[in-house]
Amino acid sequence: MEVTHHPLKGAAWMLSAGLAFALINTLTQVLSIQMKMNSTSVAFIQYAIALIVFIPWVYKTGIKATLSTSYPALHVLRVVLAVVGIQLWIWALAYPIPIWQGIALLMTSPLMATLGAGLFLKERVGLYRWLATLVGFCGAMLILEPWSESFNWAALLPLGAAFFWASYSLMVKRLSRDDTSSTMVMYLLLLMTPFNALLAFSDFTQPANLNAWLFLVCIGLLTAFAQWAIARAYAVADAAFVQPWDHFKLPVNVLAGYLVFGWMPPGRLWLGAAMIILAVAFITHWENREQQVAVKV
Repeated sequence: MEVTHHPLKGAAWMLSAGLAFALINTLTQVLSIQMKMNSTSVAFIQYAIALIVFIPWVYKTGIKATLSTSYPALHVLRVVLAVVGIQLWIWALAYPIPIWQGIALLMTSPLMATLGAGLFLKERVGLYRWLATLVGFCGAMLILEPWSESFNWAALLPLGAAFFWASYSLMVKRLSRDDTSSTMVMYLLLLMTPFNALLAFSDFTQPANLNAWLFLVCIGLLTAFAQWAIARAYAVADAAFVQPWDHFKLPVNVLAGYLVFGWMPPGRLWLGAAMIILAVAFITHWENREQQVAVKV
């Protein structure tokens, strides 16, 4: 099944996922820092709820039809990559590291994904896509300042998550050529729940009160939506184009971190963020112009 490249649709889906994940990150840190929940326990309950929420969503299509795939082994590999990335990320949030620092490191993921898209998916990665991802990487490094004496080893956790999520993103793009978005999300949630259960079993923490359960339900609902949005983004646009749009979650997460935890990022954040946003806006303009020329021809 050949996928048509629709830049605006892909960007819109990725932006929606980014906003959902910003809310997820904030609620996760509230549960971990203020309510003292173990990070593996949060991940297990979060994705178990997302699975429960998503099952009625695919009921009309039919669960059997949704689970129909020619690549079950690739789905298992994709979920393993996702589990490792999620556990590293939630561990980082629980450490805790400021959300703006974690998001800045996650923004190295598009550079890894763009390289993989060109090498393994054989996508055409043009100059302007490389420019967007490279500028995004430079902006992230400016924000992170890894050469500083204040650099903490915990910053490597989101960097590791970025690597595994970049690999996961490439798997999503490969499988989306033949499988539907519902199939992608259903396999993710169905397989991820037992993986997370194994990781949480030895040190499981029960939610302390009703508020904790309400936060977990919200996180589960947002997770189901965010995973669906990501699958849709990769189904309608090239991976190398979609990935840079993930950068827009930076200002949203910075605002949430400041409002909830009072984390004020240093001034270099805004320069780095400006570099990222301008690069993404430029590549979007170029992609749309190329598509319009192709349609006229």
